[in-house]
Amino acid sequence: MHPIEMAAIAVHQFADCITCHAWSPDQSMVALCPNNNEVHIYKLVEENWERIHVLQKHDQIIVGIDWSKSSNRIVTVSHDRNSYVWNEEGSLWVPTLVILRLNRAALCVQWSPKGNKFAVGSGAKTVCICYYEQENNWWVSKLIRKKHDSSVTSVAWHPNNVLIATTSTDGKCRVFSTFIKGVDAGKPKKSGSGSLDAKFGEQIVQLDLSFCWAFGVKWSPSGNSLAYVGHNSMIYFVDQIGPSPLAQSVVLRDLPLRDVMFVSEKLVIGVGFDCNPMVFAADGTGLWSFVRYLDGKKAASSSGRYGSQFTEAFGKFYGSSKQGTSNDKGRAGVHDNCINCIVPLKKSESTKLTSFSTSGLDGKMVIWDLKNQEDLL
Repeated sequence: MHPIEMAAIAVHQFADCITCHAWSPDQSMVALCPNNNEVHIYKLVEENWERIHVLQKHDQIIVGIDWSKSSNRIVTVSHDRNSYVWNEEGSLWVPTLVILRLNRAALCVQWSPKGNKFAVGSGAKTVCICYYEQENNWWVSKLIRKKHDSSVTSVAWHPNNVLIATTSTDGKCRVFSTFIKGVDAGKPKKSGSGSLDAKFGEQIVQLDLSFCWAFGVKWSPSGNSLAYVGHNSMIYFVDQIGPSPLAQSVVLRDLPLRDVMFVSEKLVIGVGFDCNPMVFAADGTGLWSFVRYLDGKKAASSSGRYGSQFTEAFGKFYGSSKQGTSNDKGRAGVHDNCINCIVPLKKSESTKLTSFSTSGLDGKMVIWDLKNQEDLL
């Protein structure tokens, strides 16, 4: 079999639609939201996925799940403006309400690398940095206010556990300090990605690269660069985060991306409305470019001229090609609809990242492995 055909090693149909998913620390279980107000936890039993828990507490659709690798806690956020931290006690998952103080929907969530904080982006133009207060035995939140002009669509923690990057529907990507005295040990240190001795909520940098909605920000493994996507079918790569960042943008021929993931410092996977993971790589000079589609069933034609881009888009909008149907050769792959979530599968920090999972609006979760992709690794 051709190596390109072997990238997707497992496909699981869990629901009609999956909003988001997250893996347990040992990757024996997966938590997902089947596009409602529940979290379903599945465990692999004799090569079959069995549903072992249903977490019910939210009133509206759950849009963010993250499973802490250090504490084994699950955090969920929902359009009901609430967040819950779930602790495993015996055979039960016990929820603890987090007071977010939001008047709009929560939209995204992520644990910090050390697992002692998590960040929640919201439609209230704020970011909630939540941490556990031992004295009162509850989770509290500090808000980064008046920095965003619209909804916060994604959050990403820097490896140093202090800086956080955000994207927003105002088109901007921003980096903030989240240093909390008593939670973050020691005094803040200097970092290549801006100054860490900034106060809580202080903006390190604002990137005005996109003129439309921005999504899916992620840091590279070293934390020296980041990537995010725009709804104008562009992906942005930024190095030397600080007063004078170096930015690059790559224009896509096809539909916009929704999320990205760094495989290494020089390799990025993007997923979105094309239903097929896209591979981007940096050459020896640090110049980023589109390499190919990972599914292999769609030819990499991005190197061609863009003169017919409008014509192709016009045809797609007016029904010459319907998404998710068999006559749509452009998106005939493992996923049948928009991919909205990509999660790395890495059992320890010392091992090299070669596999990841994606889920989307088609209700499928697909596990991908890059070990046989000799042109990428």
